[in-house]
Amino acid sequence: MSKTILVTGPELDPAAARLVTDRGYRTVHTPAYADSAVISNYLQQTGAEGIVSRMGRLDAAVMDAAPQIKVISKHGVGVDNIDIQAAAERGIPVLVATGANAVSVAEHAIALLLATVKRVLPLDAGLRAGRWEKPGFSGREIAGSTLGLMGMGAIAQATGRIAKGLGLTLAGFDPYAPDSIFDELGVTRYASFEDMLAQTNILSLHCPLTDQTRGILNSDAFARMPANGYVINTARGGLIDEPALVAAIRSGHLAGAGLDTFAVEPPAADHPFFALPEIVLTPHIGGVTREAGARVGVDAVRGIFQVLDGQPVAPERIINRKLLAATQAEPANMEKQQ
Repeated sequence: MSKTILVTGPELDPAAARLVTDRGYRTVHTPAYADSAVISNYLQQTGAEGIVSRMGRLDAAVMDAAPQIKVISKHGVGVDNIDIQAAAERGIPVLVATGANAVSVAEHAIALLLATVKRVLPLDAGLRAGRWEKPGFSGREIAGSTLGLMGMGAIAQATGRIAKGLGLTLAGFDPYAPDSIFDELGVTRYASFEDMLAQTNILSLHCPLTDQTRGILNSDAFARMPANGYVINTARGGLIDEPALVAAIRSGHLAGAGLDTFAVEPPAADHPFFALPEIVLTPHIGGVTREAGARVGVDAVRGIFQVLDGQPVAPERIINRKLLAATQAEPANMEKQQ
């Protein structure tokens, strides 16, 4: 049996890497955004028992190419690049690093919000081009505006705490979150996404990408928002109907957007977003900080060794726990946590 952990993408934080070597294991890294065939080849060559999923899709074909895989641990919380149903059918738990990068992503969401609403980038570009645009300029104050939080997980909660300090009023929608989360943050809870949109000046997305949420922010959703609103996305690009967002900004109904993630990553060189100065773009790096990298990396690796050692894993970290139970493939060390 190979004492190898495969990492799909860049190096792990040194603290996580030390945890691997201290256990007598080694890490092998695939190229960034490797396709399924490349990942399968690495798994076959290394005999890796666990995967730290960063970039690249882990589908049924990958899992079938490596029957020795015992656990997949996401370097973060977004698992749309992992076929969790296929993993459950093969008895493979999929773990997430819940909350480990929440502060970093929340800070980035607020940075995108401020840069977008305050028009920092076009004003900077104008000044560098020799234009002094103060005459006739009219900015916007965000205090008193309503920030709508789509999803109320750890990142949304951290975003809300910062936003309150800026004087924003908070609204939220999450059918799965308890009332206590809304109450503790002073967030007005709405019964539907549509109802929240009607009250939202700035919408911040913090929900997973699923069949139910894919393209949830479409032309109808944009039309429900008050005029001159903004969209901030540090979650998953597939939540947004991108042509509809472009149309809403070009029509003037939306004033702008701050996006850290895209439907296809990296976006094509001719993507229409690049032609719109109202959109601030970053390359999916909201959670890529030294501090978050250390927490996420250690959590991801520690989870792998918990499964390999037969130790209990916190139920909230097993994203396909119910699917595992439904397929009667749930490992014994997780059954005791029912």
